[in-house]
Amino acid sequence: QVELVESGGGLVQAGGSLRLSCAASGRTFSVVTMGWFRQFPGKEREFVASVTPPKFNTTYYADAVKGRFTISKENAKNIMYLQMNALKPEDTAVYYCAELDGYCTRISCRDRRLYTRWGQGTQVTVSS
Repeated sequence: QVELVESGGGLVQAGGSLRLSCAASGRTFSVVTMGWFRQFPGKEREFVASVTPPKFNTTYYADAVKGRFTISKENAKNIMYLQMNALKPEDTAVYYCAELDGYCTRISCRDRRLYTRWGQGTQVTVSS
């Protein structure tokens, strides 16, 4: 049974930083692409960032977070991170980690329908 558990969310002032973690059990990072998505109230879940399996470790970012957020992972520990800097009130959302079997492209990595496993989400609130 694969389980993804996010942590690290919270309340932060605009301009501050948070680091989210996603601990995965039941599957090795060597065969999956890992991603972060976020969901605003009343909206569909949207892509934030992803990283492909270790052979390439290719990362992709949504334009809205590029240059401010960094996705990384510790393959030996099966933990993924999202370092979020220069946070803005519009980053306020529930953040989810997710897993996609194998590799994906710059386009397909952004498609939430291809991700087969999801965490429970962690709330990030950025105050102005």
